[in-house]
Amino acid sequence: MKLRILGCSGGIGRGLRTTSMLLDHDILIDAGTGVGDLSIDELCRIDHVFVTHSHLDHVTSIPMLVDTVGWIRGTPITVHATEPTLEILRQHLFNWKLWPDFTQIPDAAAPFMRYQAVALGKTTELNGRMLTPLPANHVVPAVGYRVDSGRASLVFTGDTTTHDPLWHEVNRIDNLRYLIIETAFCNQERDLAIASKHLCPSLLADELAKLKLAAEVYITHLKPGEIEVTMQEIRDCAGAWNPRMLENNQIFEL
Repeated sequence: MKLRILGCSGGIGRGLRTTSMLLDHDILIDAGTGVGDLSIDELCRIDHVFVTHSHLDHVTSIPMLVDTVGWIRGTPITVHATEPTLEILRQHLFNWKLWPDFTQIPDAAAPFMRYQAVALGKTTELNGRMLTPLPANHVVPAVGYRVDSGRASLVFTGDTTTHDPLWHEVNRIDNLRYLIIETAFCNQERDLAIASKHLCPSLLADELAKLKLAAEVYITHLKPGEIEVTMQEIRDCAGAWNPRMLENNQIFEL
């Protein structure tokens, strides 16, 4: 099982792509701008999208994905998210005003897209690949995901700030290998990080202190223009965990 990073930036710009990850060939975890780098053939093979939360940098490619390949495919693309997130997508994105409701196109009996609710702690298994929503603390309903092959697990926190319930669940994972965790702001913007429910390096260090397991730690969602200063602050604050910056096209084997 392989997870390929399509995008991991907290913004856009040349060479920057927002959050999206491709599990094997058929599962997306979030669907930021990085999905747009896939070929039409690769897009056609995507059967599932697991969404952490409804913010545009994590869902922006879902409408264009379905619009581009829905008519080519023989089965609908399934969008997995918690019920509150699905309701936001229904009301504010696929609402015929901002974008067509592809759960009704070409008709409700044979749509291009379908919704599937997930719940915290409830695992979805797809051909031996297990995805489990984890607690997150953000300004909209949000989750992270555990991706488990049976041999090893990767945890992606999604967008979150400090949240003890997340670490309670992470510390129970007996095969944890990788942790991908956000740090959206530098320490100078700590107040903004707290207000917007993100992490900065000092908050990240506090959170990693709650991790009781050995894991390779990768940092995602860095803001353009602040990448170098934020990573240096992370090394200063949290160097004991040897955190590395997540990169586009990085591949994790599980």
